[in-house]
Amino acid sequence: MNNQSTPYMSRDVDTAAILARTEPVVYDQPGTPPPGAGEALSAAQCERYREHGYLLLPQLFAPEEVALLAEQSALLRARAEAGAPRAAVIAEPGSGALRSIFDVHRDDALFARLVRDPRLLNAARAILGSEVYIHQSRINYKPGFDGKEFFWHSDFETWHTEDGMPAMRALSCSILLTDNDEHNGPLLLMPGSHRHFISCVGATPEQHYKQSLQRQQAGLPDPVLLRYLADLGGIVSCTGKAGSVVLFDCNLMHGSNGNITPYPRSNVFFVYNSVDNQLRAPQGGQPPRPEHIAARRYTGPLRPAPLA
Repeated sequence: MNNQSTPYMSRDVDTAAILARTEPVVYDQPGTPPPGAGEALSAAQCERYREHGYLLLPQLFAPEEVALLAEQSALLRARAEAGAPRAAVIAEPGSGALRSIFDVHRDDALFARLVRDPRLLNAARAILGSEVYIHQSRINYKPGFDGKEFFWHSDFETWHTEDGMPAMRALSCSILLTDNDEHNGPLLLMPGSHRHFISCVGATPEQHYKQSLQRQQAGLPDPVLLRYLADLGGIVSCTGKAGSVVLFDCNLMHGSNGNITPYPRSNVFFVYNSVDNQLRAPQGGQPPRPEHIAARRYTGPLRPAPLA
């Protein structure tokens, strides 16, 4: 991806800038959504997503489904903690506690079904107006007492510069495996910020992904522009009971506080990308990030399959 091929230059710039989004938020042009894609969302829900950049679906999954997912999540965590280090396992900075396990939809049969569950898949297909694949999957664990914060960022800024994702035609899906409340480090969002691209200053270090999944050094938004976005739309905490789902736009500014409560929280995190938005070469001549962070091989359309 060269400088002339994108309206969203970032990092290889001298000053931070705020740029207007050039793509739709909801791809609802006639004829584009695949058959059955709209079953999971109403017109009002799609409009809310379009306006605010996110949608909370309270307790979409039943308690028995959540219990099954939580049990499997705990098993994967125990295996990761007992086994040899893997590139797809990320530790908390400082404490070394397990922070994330990537590629769970390819490593585990239950999570492979979860990404295809019609309640999630059809929602993603309806919003993105096409068939979709998984750009990235992971389980995020935020331990009690020492779960670290994650600073404000736009995922698209990273995926565009470091992965070569051409357009804002992707969304994130967070399935709450534990209650997320105002105390234990829930997802924080800036509603409406998805309509603006924040260009960041600072070159991308080589193999930046090895530490950025713990703490970012590149792609940090300018504080003045962050204040502007917060003044425009405010800040919301995505709290909810286990089984709730948060869908949010790839360009929505988000982050999370640390967790100093005794209560850990964990979420399953999937990124659905349109099959029409395949990755290109990263900006700046960097090599592509590993497959478990940014899929390039497994990009065929997902077919619906129930979790049960």
